[in-house]
Amino acid sequence: MFTGLIQGLGQVEAATHSGRETRFAIRTLFELADALPGESIAVNGVCLTVEEPGANRFTAYASGETMGLTNLGALNRGATVNLERALSMGDRLGGHLVSGHVDCLAVVAGVAAAGQSTVYTLDFPGEFGRLVVPKGSVALDGVSLTVNECGQDFLTVNIIPSTKAATTIASWRPGTRVNMETDLIGKYVARMLGPWTGGESGNKPGLSLEFLREHGF
Repeated sequence: MFTGLIQGLGQVEAATHSGRETRFAIRTLFELADALPGESIAVNGVCLTVEEPGANRFTAYASGETMGLTNLGALNRGATVNLERALSMGDRLGGHLVSGHVDCLAVVAGVAAAGQSTVYTLDFPGEFGRLVVPKGSVALDGVSLTVNECGQDFLTVNIIPSTKAATTIASWRPGTRVNMETDLIGKYVARMLGPWTGGESGNKPGLSLEFLREHGF
């Protein structure tokens, strides 16, 4: 589990491909002296398992499914990535609960200055629109952000200067593909309500006053 507060940046030293799978060697651009084999580190918001830790570096394997569903497939030697170690019990939860399991790829559609901030508009597959709400949380390339505005297939986020300087967001341009994870709690709520709202089957009844009365509410 992560918070979406990026601990620091890393640089890909090697990306060794084997079919659809890839093993990454990543050097951290911050102090990382106590990483352990088997611990989780989010790389651009993707939860990966440390195989071989070292002084300010580690290796991690990404399966074919992970490579196909995220933007890790575009990472080559020299690429910069956002890094976050897993949340420890007792840590401050300054962002929001992030699982490191990417839902889809969003694409930067627009970049606009807003005072000292920058507003980014991103498009994403419409089936995820019900999980994105105004002023709700979303993780983009592992960064916990607040949704400004949204529609069925787009959202906007306001990036303050410190966030832009400390993450890969500074390199986002129209057309950049970004890992997107919607709010974890929202996904569970949507799943639980699915049988009553038609979310899992087209012939399920929707919630209505009549439906609630019939079921004793």
